[in-house]
Amino acid sequence: MRIFEDFKLHFEEANWKNDPELALVDSILQSHPELVSLVNKDIDKGDRHHQLGRQDTPSVEQIMRAAIYKELKGLEYRELAYHQEDSRICARFVKIDEKRPYSFQVYQKYISKITGETLQEILFRINKIAINEGLEDIKQIRQDTTTVESNIHYPTNNSLIWDCIRRSNDLLEKLSHEISGFTYRDYTKGAKKTYFKINNAPRNTERKVALFHKQLNTFTKSINQVSNVVKKKQCYGNSMKVIGLLFALEELLGQMHQVYNVARRKEIDGEKVPNEEKIFSIFEPHTDIIVKGGREVVFGHKVNLVSGKSNLILHCDVLEGNPSDSGLYQSATKAVIKNYEITPRDSVGDGGFASKENVKFAESEGITNVVFNKIRGSLQNIVTSDNMETRLKKWRSGIEAVISNFKRGFDLTRCDWKGLKHFSRKVLWSVIGYNIRVLSRLLIGKMAIE
Repeated sequence: MRIFEDFKLHFEEANWKNDPELALVDSILQSHPELVSLVNKDIDKGDRHHQLGRQDTPSVEQIMRAAIYKELKGLEYRELAYHQEDSRICARFVKIDEKRPYSFQVYQKYISKITGETLQEILFRINKIAINEGLEDIKQIRQDTTTVESNIHYPTNNSLIWDCIRRSNDLLEKLSHEISGFTYRDYTKGAKKTYFKINNAPRNTERKVALFHKQLNTFTKSINQVSNVVKKKQCYGNSMKVIGLLFALEELLGQMHQVYNVARRKEIDGEKVPNEEKIFSIFEPHTDIIVKGGREVVFGHKVNLVSGKSNLILHCDVLEGNPSDSGLYQSATKAVIKNYEITPRDSVGDGGFASKENVKFAESEGITNVVFNKIRGSLQNIVTSDNMETRLKKWRSGIEAVISNFKRGFDLTRCDWKGLKHFSRKVLWSVIGYNIRVLSRLLIGKMAIE
């Protein structure tokens, strides 16, 4: 109950009363300094880092507080830097020297170092605090999946070819500024015209096939040009900028070959190419294609969530590929039991999670009521009564509101963080922010009762 008492004391102060979420985080960090220690190993990474006072970098606690403030307020890094000067409560919460605020580059440098594994541990620790405060008991869990889009345009073979050509041209242009005497040929002018003609051509016509033939010929020339530069990379010196550009060209070359192969097979040969062999963005190559039932196709990643009776998100997995929901049930349930050392009494999910193997698994783990919203064939829900089955099915639908609140409240329909690791971190930061929001409201409700 210590957090609740500290929270009440914070709430008596005018500044904290206007921002209960920050008051809660301040109470938690004061009572649980070990949370800051979790972040410490990521921030340091073997480098010298100042822990005491203002030196050349923020302290680990300041970095963690700034990251949480940024997520709760939905800020970009530049906006975070502005808030520390503009908002007294921000300056107080982050514990910065108002006369010497940090730049947005400093915040981005250190916040981006916090790994997904550390964020998972922070999530579990915060949820354990909620359990100790009597706000969650893990007796009931519900599971569902959602999707988060990558920050890419809708991928077509035509657009991917154009992306490759213009990206290679940009890199070669930068390389020409670094290496005297380096020349290259610009294929973008002709490729851009053909790109728009393909977009306007009727589908499945000879004209469109002919235009793809033309574009692929131009694409082949662009690929060969990049390949020749990569082969001669040892001849271009060892400047850091040059090495970086050559590395980017080498990485792009593999993507260009993949895009060319898929485009020729699909547009020229008429072959149906499996999704596993496709690339959906050269800028975010980790992007997967997600198809859920008859809904619109999403290009991003599937996210598996487990929620409790308090509406807290107890577990979160950002997944690669498009695994079936039934294959996610056991790993998520095991994670909840392992991390909280509590076996739920009730477990409920929608029809996608239903399978005989999952029912047997849940029974073997000691779960009493195992309910799926829709069942087929000989599969049967395991329940103590029909009334319990009905109640659990109704309760399961509440996770849709949790997902909506989590995604809309933290602008997570589309993730603009680059790369799979940072994509996962953004999702986890949003889960932590959502849980802080839920916890603060639960505590305010508890104060109203008292």
